Amino acid sequence: MEERITDENNFGGNNLKSEFNLVYADHNGELRFDPELLPLGATGEEYWELAAEDLVPLPPGADLFFLPGRRPIGLDLRTGEPVTIDEEDFTAVAAILPQGYTRLFLPAYQRSSEAPQLPLYGYTAVAAKDGQLYAAVRCTDEVEKWNPLLYNSPDLPSLIEKKLSKCNNNRILRQLAKCALEYHCLTAQNIFYGRWEGGIPVSPSCNAQCLGCISKQPAECCPSAQERINFQPAIKEVLEIALPHLSGKEAIISFGQGCEGEPLLAWELIKEAIKEIREETGEGTININTNAGMPEALAELARVGLDSARVSIFSTNPQYYSLYHQPQNYTFSQVTESIDRLREQSVFVSINLLALPGFTDRQSQMEDLFRFLQAHPVDMIQMRNLNIDPDFIWERIMKSKRPLTGEILGVSKFLDELAREFPKIIIGNYSRALH
Repeated sequence: MEERITDENNFGGNNLKSEFNLVYADHNGELRFDPELLPLGATGEEYWELAAEDLVPLPPGADLFFLPGRRPIGLDLRTGEPVTIDEEDFTAVAAILPQGYTRLFLPAYQRSSEAPQLPLYGYTAVAAKDGQLYAAVRCTDEVEKWNPLLYNSPDLPSLIEKKLSKCNNNRILRQLAKCALEYHCLTAQNIFYGRWEGGIPVSPSCNAQCLGCISKQPAECCPSAQERINFQPAIKEVLEIALPHLSGKEAIISFGQGCEGEPLLAWELIKEAIKEIREETGEGTININTNAGMPEALAELARVGLDSARVSIFSTNPQYYSLYHQPQNYTFSQVTESIDRLREQSVFVSINLLALPGFTDRQSQMEDLFRFLQAHPVDMIQMRNLNIDPDFIWERIMKSKRPLTGEILGVSKFLDELAREFPKIIIGNYSRALH
C-alpha cells in the first residue's frame, strides 16, 4: 500500500515499549522478528500502531501468506516514525483467518510497481511476541462446529466415495466433492459428514459482477478461487442431497455457495425444491445466501417455507454498494425491499457485511449502516472479512465519484458501537440453525 503515512496516523507516543515486534519473511520463506520495529496495521489510508488489545495468538486454522513485491513497514522504537525495510529479500506477511474472527487491520507494507495482484483472501496484520505469532483480530463467534480441526479429516475421501456411489449421476454431488477436496469448502464437506450447514449450488449465472467474486470466470482483479458450476440441476438432484441432510442435528441446507452465481436466478427450481422438502419433512433450516436483487422471487420462496436469508452487502450507501457489487438489472432499493418483505413473512434475515478496515469502520459508513438498520431491521449481522487484494479495492474506492469522508474509528470501535446501538441484533459470523 502506498501514500498512507499522514498526520492522522495513530501512533501512541507513550506506547513505544510494546512487547510485540514486526514480523516478515526472507527469501527462503523463513520468518524474521525485528526487535527494534513495532508492528503496524493498515486501514487503507493510514497506519495504526498495533496495541496489545488488538492482538490475539494466531487462531487455529489460520495460515500465513507472503506478500510478494511488498516491503514490510514497522514503527521505529527510537524515533516513533514508520520505517520501510527496503532489502529486496524481505517480504511483508499477512494472516489468513478461519471464520469466527473479524479482522481489525490490514497488513502494513510498501507496494512496488511490479508487485503482482494478490489472490482473493482476507489479508490481516500480524505481529510477534516471544517467538509466537499474533493476529490483529477479534473473536466474534465461538461456534465449536466450525472449528477447523473438525474438517479435512482422514476419512473424508471415503465418506465422499460412499455418498457418490449411492448417487453416482448427481452432478451437484460431484461438484461438492470437488469443492470439499480441492477448495476445502466447509459447507461442502458437511454434506458428506451429514451434519450442520451444507451447501447446495443451483445457479451457474449471476446478476452482479462483484469485484471480489470467488467464482466469476474470468475474475476482474485476479484468478478466481473456485470454478462455478456450469449446469442447471434437476429437482431430483437437489432433493437427493437436501432430504437426507435435513434429518441431521442442527441441519441447514443453503442455496448460494461459492461455486455458483446468484441462486435467485434459479428461484423457480428452489421454490419447487422447498415445496417438496416441506411436504416430506419439517426438520432443519432452509437458507439462501443471496444479493437479494429479486424481491418478488424471495417473497415466493418465503411463502413456501424459506426459513432464513443472508444478504451480502459491502456498503449500505448505494454508490459504494454499486461500486463493489456492480448489480445488473437491479438496484440497491430492491435489496432493501427484499429485506423488508422477508421480515414481513417472518424469515430470519442476516446481513453478510463484507468488512474492510478503513472503510466499514469509517464514521460516514457506520452512520449509513446505522440509519439503514433503523429503517430496515434485521436479525443478525454476519461479519465477513472481505477477500480481495487491498490495493485493488482501495484504488477503486479512491477513484470513485464520491470520495470517502469522515474519521476512521477502527473495527473494534465499530463493533462496540454496533452492539451498543442495536442490542437485539446478533453479531457473529455463522448462520444459525432455527429448527
